Amino acid sequence: MNIKDKYNKLIDYLKNMDSLVVAFSGGVDSSFLLRAAKDALGDKAVAFTITSPYHPQWEIREAVELAKKIGVKQIVERQEIILPEIKNNPPDRCYLCKKALFTEILKFAEEQGFKYVADGTNLDDTKDYRPGMKALKELSIKSPLLETGFTKEDIRMISKEIGLPTWNKPAYACLLSRIPYGQEITETDLRKIEKAELYMMNLGFKIIRVRLHGDLARIEVSPEERKKLFNAELLDEIAEDIKNFGFKYVTLDLQGYRTGSLNEVL
Repeated sequence: MNIKDKYNKLIDYLKNMDSLVVAFSGGVDSSFLLRAAKDALGDKAVAFTITSPYHPQWEIREAVELAKKIGVKQIVERQEIILPEIKNNPPDRCYLCKKALFTEILKFAEEQGFKYVADGTNLDDTKDYRPGMKALKELSIKSPLLETGFTKEDIRMISKEIGLPTWNKPAYACLLSRIPYGQEITETDLRKIEKAELYMMNLGFKIIRVRLHGDLARIEVSPEERKKLFNAELLDEIAEDIKNFGFKYVTLDLQGYRTGSLNEVL
C-alpha cells in the first residue's frame, strides 16, 4: 500500500468514529493524528492536552500554537501535583500515569458527548518496554495510527507533505523518563532536567536527554552529534552551566542517545 492510500485508509477509519477527543501533546504522532482527525471529522474532533510537572513548559506552548494552526478546539487541563502512586517512580509508572490521565480525558469525552478517545501510538511503539499501552487497552482508548499500520517514518513523511511543522521534530518523552526507577520524583529535579535539556537544545543539539542519577546529570546526545562535544572548552562550559541548574556532577554517555536507556536495567 502506498503512502497516499494509507492516509486515505486512516481518514476512513476516523470518519467511522463519528466524534473524537485526541490526546494531544504536540509531538510528531499526536500532531499528525489531530490533523487527520480534523480532515476526517471537522469540528467533531477536539484536542485535549494535560499539563503536569512532568512536561516542559516550552512543549505545552508549542502544543497550544499548533492546535490553533491545525484549527481545532483545544482543552488544556492543568495538573499541578505529582501523582501519589508514582512518587517513587515504579517500573509501571507509565501505566499508572496513563491510567490516571486518560481517565480524566474519558470523563471529559463522556460529559461532552464525544464517542471516542484516541492517542498517537504507532507500530514503532510496540518495539520498546511501554507499560502505558496496557492502560490504553484497559480503558478502550483507540490508537488509529497503530490500527491502520503507520510507522514513525510514515508519519513523518506524510506530515511533511501536508505541511505540519512537526514532521522533523525530534522524539520527546515526558521528563519522568529521565529518572531511574525507584528514585523519588520531586518538582525540583524535574525543573533541573527541563532547564538542562533546554540549555543543550539552545546550543544546537537536536536530540538530547539529561538523565538524572542523584546529583549527577548523564547527558545523551544523538550518536551523530557526539563529535560536536569533542571540544574541551565546550565541555567545560557545559559542565559549569549545568551545575548551575543544581547538579553536582555532569557526565557524557559515550553511547549517545537510545530510546529507553533507563529500561536497560529491567
